[in-house]
Amino acid sequence: MTTGLIPGEQPSEPRPKGGLPHPRQEPSGQAAQHVDNRSRSSVITARAAASFEPQGRSVASARSFVRDTLQGWGFADILDDAVVLTSELVTNAVVHAGTAADVLCLRTEDGVRIEVADRYPKRDIPVQGIADDMASPDREGGRGLQLCRALANRWGVDYTPTHKQVWFQLDLPERPVGTRAAGPSLPADLLPLADGRVRVAVVQIDRTGAISAWNEDAEELFGYAAEQVTGKPLTDFAAWPHTPGTGTGIAEALQLSRWEGSYGIRGADGRITPVYASHLRVRDTDGEPSTVCLLVRDHERAVLQTPLRMASSDSGGSGEGQSTDPFEVFIGSPAPDDLDGLLQRTVERARDMLDGDSAFLLLATDDETELEVRASTGLPSARQRFARVPVEAGPGRYGSARMPAVHEDLTMVPGAVPLLSGTGMRSVVTVPLKVEGRLTGSLGVAAEAPRRYSNEEALRLQFAADRIALAVESARLGELERLRRGSLSFLVEASDLLAGTLDRDQTLALMAQMTVPTLATWCAVYTIADQASEPYLSYVLHEDEELIDGIKSLLSKIPPPDPVPTPGARVWSAPAQAAHEAALRTSMRSLGLGEPVRRVSSGIGPTLATAAAVGGETVVLPLVARNRVIGMLTLGKPTDEHFRQEILELAEDLSRRAALALDNARLYSERTAISQSLQRSLLPPELPEIDGVEVEVIYRAAGEGNEVGGDFYDLFPISDGAYGFAIGDVCGTGPNAAAVTGLARHALRLLAREGLSGPAVLERLNSAILDEGARSRFLTLLYGELRPQEDGSAELKVVCAGHPLPLRLRQDGTVEPAAEPQPLLGVMEDLELYEQTVTLDPGDVLLCVTDGVTERREGTRMLGDDGLTEVLTTCTGLTAGAVAARIMRAVERFAQDAPSDDMAILAMRVPGLHTD
Repeated sequence: MTTGLIPGEQPSEPRPKGGLPHPRQEPSGQAAQHVDNRSRSSVITARAAASFEPQGRSVASARSFVRDTLQGWGFADILDDAVVLTSELVTNAVVHAGTAADVLCLRTEDGVRIEVADRYPKRDIPVQGIADDMASPDREGGRGLQLCRALANRWGVDYTPTHKQVWFQLDLPERPVGTRAAGPSLPADLLPLADGRVRVAVVQIDRTGAISAWNEDAEELFGYAAEQVTGKPLTDFAAWPHTPGTGTGIAEALQLSRWEGSYGIRGADGRITPVYASHLRVRDTDGEPSTVCLLVRDHERAVLQTPLRMASSDSGGSGEGQSTDPFEVFIGSPAPDDLDGLLQRTVERARDMLDGDSAFLLLATDDETELEVRASTGLPSARQRFARVPVEAGPGRYGSARMPAVHEDLTMVPGAVPLLSGTGMRSVVTVPLKVEGRLTGSLGVAAEAPRRYSNEEALRLQFAADRIALAVESARLGELERLRRGSLSFLVEASDLLAGTLDRDQTLALMAQMTVPTLATWCAVYTIADQASEPYLSYVLHEDEELIDGIKSLLSKIPPPDPVPTPGARVWSAPAQAAHEAALRTSMRSLGLGEPVRRVSSGIGPTLATAAAVGGETVVLPLVARNRVIGMLTLGKPTDEHFRQEILELAEDLSRRAALALDNARLYSERTAISQSLQRSLLPPELPEIDGVEVEVIYRAAGEGNEVGGDFYDLFPISDGAYGFAIGDVCGTGPNAAAVTGLARHALRLLAREGLSGPAVLERLNSAILDEGARSRFLTLLYGELRPQEDGSAELKVVCAGHPLPLRLRQDGTVEPAAEPQPLLGVMEDLELYEQTVTLDPGDVLLCVTDGVTERREGTRMLGDDGLTEVLTTCTGLTAGAVAARIMRAVERFAQDAPSDDMAILAMRVPGLHTD
């Protein structure tokens, strides 16, 4: 079906299609009077068009199209006649003629004109002699025209080369001046209940959606003075309900020519007042549009509410051979594809069928112990959406959703239907939805007047419920399957993200970002350091970043939830209560009513927006890892919203994964801190300052998170004027190599300070390494003693045990080894080592490196001793720090990949006589 709506169109000749029209065949006799007298001077104010395929269900679709169109235009008085005539004419087109049908509705000031055209112009309509055949009910042909003659004010038939068109005109009935609708006189006890004085708030909204007028009754109802609200958007005060299956919001509603319904206004005290509103779009003399809103308290809706329409009759003839689908009769065609749309259409049609004020539909949980509210119409707000009620609420037929029930007056049985508490509904009828004997849901219709429903209405509603139960269950299972597939994808992605980090802060941020806004509007994560610690608010996130600080401030002022290890979500009411109290205090101050007794602490105070953000349902899920509660995940909704059970189950699965990831991050952080502390203990303290000698060290440990590896260095005082220095390389990297590093560095200091010579120090260190047994590792080591001389030079005594030879850079740029190679340590028990003496003249540099520098590789290339020598020759005249930096830069640039081995560089330089 395709439809179109074009407002404000001028009149035209009746739809010529496909070229020049054939001469019009006029009905004769009495029927001709209808045709000849039709008016062509009325202005067409709106039109709606639709096309229907040649199939039986198109008749019901056409009825729904005309019904919805005329209801939208406010033509309830002629609705039934129009639906019956359209049904007959479309049946003639799609069933008897076997072609598609085009339906056009034209709205005029006096009524409506409906045209039905088919694609079978050769099938003549027997308009001649219609008056003679009216008395023959058995005649098959011309039945639709008989009804047109009997019901329409004017009608006629047009022919074109490709189409045949039948049209009829229905005029609005004349009413006394000033009367739009009237009802009978009623006894006083049956009149709608209102307060002592009915207040009608008149609010005018300009084209931008801002409030431009606010009368005294609005001030009295909502607590705001006109100057407080003028110029502010209505959306700042309106609590607009979410209607499943539709996309109309407050901004769209304000643009409609007319709108009527329920929503809420957030008052100055922070509470939401349910209101019933009637919107009218107008324009001033300058053509500027605005919307006038009339509002009353919802229980006084009778003051503004348009009289409810009666259910239209679809009992008109449907033509020979048409099979009527009971589901389509109730729901209409085409049926909505999504579950929410189907449920919303169901409650609206159920309300209309029993002429109710509201209707609601609940679906059963998997275990059939509870019912969840999934759709409603006519209720003050959507606050009960996704709320749950037990299937067996009490004894007898009134306490079980498995049986039809009629409550003649809810005031006589308080709490019988919790969903309707505080809504003003007095009588209600509910029936179960069952599939193969299994309870799948419950459908209810309620009215404000008592004793409106009896067993007869319950049977009618049960009949309709039986027609739709299977379709609803099929749609529900489809939605559940889509939700489960989406949940699995969500959990897989969440697991990958959580497993990809061991950083605690990043894990907290991921937890929050995965829940908002997918599962909740806002969330907060509390962490518990140990069993003796109180929960700490570690992270807060809201889908609106501007509200994060307000929520964080609000949560910091209330005690955290108890760390209960029981799995599953539990409701936490403290945030909503604190938000309401904070909003009330804020409103009192803004109205100049004085400071409350308990002052709000300094900082970012909760605002009305914060109160609305956390005013809905809040749940807490424990974060349990390794049989210990390590925190809580708090999820929240804004005012009047609840969580679906499927969402809570998904959040519980996520919380288990997040708890393990958070605990892994905690353990990793603890072990990293311990490792770094131990590694730092293996590094030497600050290097001593040596008069007459510049010293610079650069150290890089391979591997992420390592501060110390198998390479090490040291420089320490031995005695007056003498200093020991060492640079070594333990076989391997990581913790095992670092353990030997610690042994070597501390043993060197201890033995050197005992006054032993260099060879003796290394021989005893060799014995200590071999004593480690299986944990021992061989070690290359360059050890020496440094003594600055009075003439500005420096004397070095060096032992090179298997280590890369130290290089001496002279002032003339020549480079030469400063020692000879000797056996490494940790391999043989008996070592014969000797020391060599080297004198550094002013301006000379001694460079000592580990093999991580010389063995730096790029593919098959290696830096090597020659490459290091070449770089060192360019360092003449540089300080020790500049020499070490240039060597490290050359090593890093030699290859693109990160170094795979530890590296240490020790540069010592004797300053020249004229060095600054």
